Amino acid sequence: MSFDREAAWRLLCQWTENENLRKHALAVEAAMRAHARRLGEDEEAWGIVGLLHDFDYERNPTQETHVWVGARVLREQGWPEAWVRAIEGHADYTGVPRDSELARCLFAVDELTGFLTACALVRPDRAIAGVEVRSVMKRMKEKAFARSVNRDDICRGAEEIGMPLEEHIAFVRDAMAAVAPTLGLAGAGG
Repeated sequence: MSFDREAAWRLLCQWTENENLRKHALAVEAAMRAHARRLGEDEEAWGIVGLLHDFDYERNPTQETHVWVGARVLREQGWPEAWVRAIEGHADYTGVPRDSELARCLFAVDELTGFLTACALVRPDRAIAGVEVRSVMKRMKEKAFARSVNRDDICRGAEEIGMPLEEHIAFVRDAMAAVAPTLGLAGAGG
């Protein structure tokens, strides 16, 4: 078996039918690729980790099963251990330390991509590129807005990678904007 993007996409699609969960995976992939470029790391590997981080979630949405089932499947299939550990570390409840840049960046972008998607979807044009950082910061204070997104994780994620929160928001927004048509966030016409 080859451990490339095509294999990762196939695995994601085998386990995830929900289009929004697939789009979340694509958003995280884009943000991870951008961070890999920023840090001079392997863009393909980082993108694959982003793509796979929640592949088991649709079938295993609880803390007792999500990540654990996925990690077991990835190990059984022989995916690189560093990738599996990074995926395990993206959920605090696993107790797996985020002891690599890969793991820290995955944690940093996961909740943020979801929040940025929510911010784009309430815009009249539904365009991620038009989401302003100050608007995101304001929305983060609104408890009722995207209530399932953990704001503390967003803040901690930026802190763990050593990037000011506002800068990280803009960075991830721009990474998502680069693949906006795929995410359904290119604007009213796209």
